Amino acid sequence: MALRSRKPTSPGRRFQTVSDFAEITRDRPDARWSSPPEVRRPQQLRPQDLPPPRRRHKRAYRIIDFHRNKDGVPAKVASIEYDPNRNARIALLHYLDGEKRYILAPAGIKVGDLLQSGQGAEIRTGNALPLRYIRSARSSTTSSLRPGGGGKMGRGAGMSIQLVAKDGGFATLRLPSTEMRRVPIVAAAPSGSSATPRTELIKVGKAAATAGGHPPPDPWRGHDPVDHPLGGGEGRPPVVGTRSPRGGSPRAAP
Repeated sequence: MALRSRKPTSPGRRFQTVSDFAEITRDRPDARWSSPPEVRRPQQLRPQDLPPPRRRHKRAYRIIDFHRNKDGVPAKVASIEYDPNRNARIALLHYLDGEKRYILAPAGIKVGDLLQSGQGAEIRTGNALPLRYIRSARSSTTSSLRPGGGGKMGRGAGMSIQLVAKDGGFATLRLPSTEMRRVPIVAAAPSGSSATPRTELIKVGKAAATAGGHPPPDPWRGHDPVDHPLGGGEGRPPVVGTRSPRGGSPRAAP
């Protein structure tokens, strides 16, 4: 993943950087493997049921296969997609039996690659094998805590888990935080590291893009000023025991 800088048309964009999305090959998710956001007509909503402003932008959730339990069935990488619900890229797999599933896209895979899972799979990027059959010092995108539990650790962008040692029925893993964790040796782990490794280098440009301020923040990822413990500071402070949508500190009741 490469980064590109915005044109400095405003102070907030002077140092802003974004992903170039060069690896993305499809701009819309597969309808069968994504849950559409729940939408109800306005007349069916009461005022107290309306979501706060920062939650009104709804995004379809992509159903990710963290189990990789289709052993012995090859799958072809059909597309690399952007997931608005996570910072890592996802890949759509077309299995030879006709089923489709999303997985976290390992760094280095491309459209057309064949991936497999299970005991007989080759040890290479994108394939999922039990830790028993993976060599030490090999990295994986994610790992489960128990057999059949699905990937729970190292699911962020650029994260990788290193297999340090195998002892009896357990394997020792080094997590991205340098924590050492022992898990059953039969737990599955896809090889490779998650795509978009430079996500932490993205600069949002200004604090209002993520933490509120004036003008209003970006509604896709921001918060209202009242969401901050100290409030936004605009307007008259509210009465004790109430919260103002404009923020501010509580004041004594008259």
